[in-house]
Amino acid sequence: MKTLAVAADIDSIQLRLKALTFQDAARWGRMNVQQMVKHLCDSMSVPLGEMTVSKASMPPIQRTLMKWGALYAPFKWPRNVPTRPEIDQCGLDRPLNDFESDLQTAVHLVRRLGDADLEGNYHPYFGPISRAQWLRWGWLHADHHLRQFGR
Repeated sequence: MKTLAVAADIDSIQLRLKALTFQDAARWGRMNVQQMVKHLCDSMSVPLGEMTVSKASMPPIQRTLMKWGALYAPFKWPRNVPTRPEIDQCGLDRPLNDFESDLQTAVHLVRRLGDADLEGNYHPYFGPISRAQWLRWGWLHADHHLRQFGR
């Protein structure tokens, strides 16, 4: 299983991020490449405690099944799953003015996430999760969006 707990897996995600260009087009979804990079930055800021997002309302059994399926089931994440409004870049309509700076921030955050103490931090869909689960989520989330742009 790929995870940001493994240095080689961190390096792989960072290399894939560095391969992005401003001209990359999405294979699915609404975000452009810079919005995707900002989305990754915001998403990684949540477990680091630097950003707060609303909690998804769902029954505990659904939360448990969703967490298991997302983190451990042997299939790629589905496309076009809605995100929390606080990190929905299309809904936020934020200015896009420095792609390279945003990209470097994302590369840096991948390493920071891998090194952070995340134990028990709250995921908006899964609830409190372990550090190992956060690092698995971090790899899967970055992989999902990098594949969205052919990387």
